[in-house]
Amino acid sequence: MSLLEDTIARIQPANHPAAMEAATALDEFFPKKHASALHALVLRYLRATGEPDPAKLKKCTIICCADHGVAAQGVSAYPPETTVQMTANYLIAQGAAANAFATYAGSDLLVVDMGIAANTEGIPGLVRQYRIAPGTRDMTQGAAMTPRQARQAIETGIKLADAIAAQGYNCFLPGEMGISNTTASACIAATLCGLTAEQATGRGTNISDERLQNKRRVVQQALLINQPDPTDGLDVLMKVGGFELGAIAGLMLGAAANHAVTILDAFNSSAAALIAQALAPAVTDYLLPSHQGGERAHGAALAKLGLTPHLFLDIKLGEACGSSITARLLALGLAELDALHAENGDKDMDADLYLEKMPAKPPKVTDRTFNFYLKTMPGLDKNAMSICAERLNHLAKPLYSLGHLESIATEIAGLSCEERPVYDTAALLLFSTHKATEPAQRILSVASHTIAMPVTVARLRAGLPPTAAFDFGRGIAEDLAFDTGIIGLGLTDESAAELVDALMDENGDLRYPADEFLAHVPEHLQLSVSALIGAIIAAAHNSSLVLPSDAATELVARYVEQLAPDVRPYLLHLEGTLLALGDTLPGITACAGALIVEAALAALNDMKTFEETKVAIANDGPGKDKQRR
Repeated sequence: MSLLEDTIARIQPANHPAAMEAATALDEFFPKKHASALHALVLRYLRATGEPDPAKLKKCTIICCADHGVAAQGVSAYPPETTVQMTANYLIAQGAAANAFATYAGSDLLVVDMGIAANTEGIPGLVRQYRIAPGTRDMTQGAAMTPRQARQAIETGIKLADAIAAQGYNCFLPGEMGISNTTASACIAATLCGLTAEQATGRGTNISDERLQNKRRVVQQALLINQPDPTDGLDVLMKVGGFELGAIAGLMLGAAANHAVTILDAFNSSAAALIAQALAPAVTDYLLPSHQGGERAHGAALAKLGLTPHLFLDIKLGEACGSSITARLLALGLAELDALHAENGDKDMDADLYLEKMPAKPPKVTDRTFNFYLKTMPGLDKNAMSICAERLNHLAKPLYSLGHLESIATEIAGLSCEERPVYDTAALLLFSTHKATEPAQRILSVASHTIAMPVTVARLRAGLPPTAAFDFGRGIAEDLAFDTGIIGLGLTDESAAELVDALMDENGDLRYPADEFLAHVPEHLQLSVSALIGAIIAAAHNSSLVLPSDAATELVARYVEQLAPDVRPYLLHLEGTLLALGDTLPGITACAGALIVEAALAALNDMKTFEETKVAIANDGPGKDKQRR
């Protein structure tokens, strides 16, 4: 039996009992919460690995590099030599997205030459023994590779997975580098998802309209000439794939056989997963979703794999960017689960949780207090934003390929008045009308400890006027804003559904004018809403970025920015915009938002420019005019 067949035989449906134990714990303590995307991610990990201890989450980022003969058809915005230049960037300049995000995720980085069309002997640390050939053949003229090469690519990935798993890694984050590889992925997705060439083909490296039309013609021609068999994963890989995509498919098969998980990243890793699924359907039990990127067929590929993305960041880069954020989210979810099982709280973690009580005597608050904040709201530093955006344009990546992470970094430059703001700390402020249970406090403590985000739980006092709650929220948020530029806001109470019914219409629009909505807030929620309003306005006034952490806070924030448009730049809307976590525990959505902000600033500060890395700039599309070296 060959290595491929033997590996496929070793892959069994993931059903480790640790997942059932975790599901039971979640059901018992939080019966309505286990359906959240974060908990689904944790349970999927446990089913595959059976390792509930977050300390055992050991990550490895594997970047597979290879060239494609179809690059001769002019389907990319970058020249073919970019493949070897970026490979050198990973290991010499160390200024690529893969480097920044591996550091961000706490993941080790491995770079593999699967078939680069250049001499790579001078690149230190590059794994070269698995090289198959100097690139695939042009798939518009026939099969991209031989049957032997297709099998070799997949079995190479299996060998890599076996070696990595033997070192204790149980979480694989694959990425790829290969100019024109989205053309190969479009062919794979078209074949295995039943798409037309137009439906499968996206802009890849941000190509122009003219080059996109050419790329679609190339995909159509490759499919017509080769007629890949959708029932045979090896045939699809051989005819329209790439060496690096085959290796990633093999990595996924090998990871599954070793009861490790693979977190999917952008479109190319999902195309490789389609190959793996065609060879061994049970492999999908060992795949974890991350984001849905900007490539046109990415959503169709994830649907075919039975995976639901939880990040919507418009990332188009396949260097384990979105998967790195998900790896951090997974660690957060595992720590949260671990807190449920803890019999005694960790005193060090308790230090990250602060309790505040609303004063019994209401202060005097007038419209002048409210108007002061609104009329003196600071503006964004446009110069800092411009310089920040210029740097992002010149980082060694396709233009705008980091999607919303780039706009987040630019926004923070504007509110901090720093051209290259650095992620420091974030704080979480939750308002409560009742005392939190000890396990809930433990979970908040461990979550904040995991991502260095201290939590303040502010108890509201019944019987006081809404103006007192406004002032209470304003005061605490103002104090926090002096020490941190990022503040998560939320409620510990289950009030979202009632507020939504009261304040939002059936189309999801705000039901009332902003200056009238408070009169329609249910009486028992007026303190919570008023405290949130005070906190949002004070945090923004002190130039902090506000992260709404639940549906109720998100709704209040929408009304506040209608009431005070100058607040809008200081609000980062998360759930339903950048995230789809669902019904999480209090504060967790803001924690996820802080991880996204940290990722954005890691890319800004840890990546290097085309000039620093000696990587070629774009020769097509918007990057041709905006990038320089």
